[in-house]
Amino acid sequence: MKDTWTERWNDRYSNEEFAYGEQPNNYLKEQLEKLTVGTILFPAEGEGRNAIFAAKLGWTVSAFDISIEGKNKAFQLAETNHVTIDYQVGELHTLDYRTEQFDAIALIYAHFPADIKFHYHKTLDKYLQKNGIVIFEAFSKKHIDYISKNEKVGGPKDTESLFSIDEIKSDFSNYEIIELTEKEIELNEGLFHNGKGSVIRFVGRKK
Repeated sequence: MKDTWTERWNDRYSNEEFAYGEQPNNYLKEQLEKLTVGTILFPAEGEGRNAIFAAKLGWTVSAFDISIEGKNKAFQLAETNHVTIDYQVGELHTLDYRTEQFDAIALIYAHFPADIKFHYHKTLDKYLQKNGIVIFEAFSKKHIDYISKNEKVGGPKDTESLFSIDEIKSDFSNYEIIELTEKEIELNEGLFHNGKGSVIRFVGRKK
């Protein structure tokens, strides 16, 4: 990963305030509460708001990010909420997850650089058990139009880093689709996700 990319996220997460707030993403919360507690992985987890929520529900939680500052904030939030999580820092290929280790994987605004996102999705798939669940919410390619009207809504400014329904179908072709939709939502998450945006929401079960 480019050093400038890592620096960007370290800079964002080094402030006292939580960049995307301390509460879990609404879609993640809604979907996670439907599932039986087990093992779950949070890629690109940043400051830990979603991982900490899962831990409070009783999940055995693993998370990773390229930002050491994100990990520091996640541990701070975990301590505040009296839970523990496993949090690794680094690119996915450097981490020590095992084949079929997890019952669920939650990709919440996990906008990996365009040149690696397909590879990351395929690698993460190997870590999910058969019948395991993927929960996904991220900005759609239409979101570029929303950023042009309101930069406070956040999200990548290059179309290649955004998602389409066809892309999700391709990346997760070996999944039963429980839900797959593109929709406009109102975001109110901390400092950097505020206003109307266009997202892809996906829940799939690995076949």
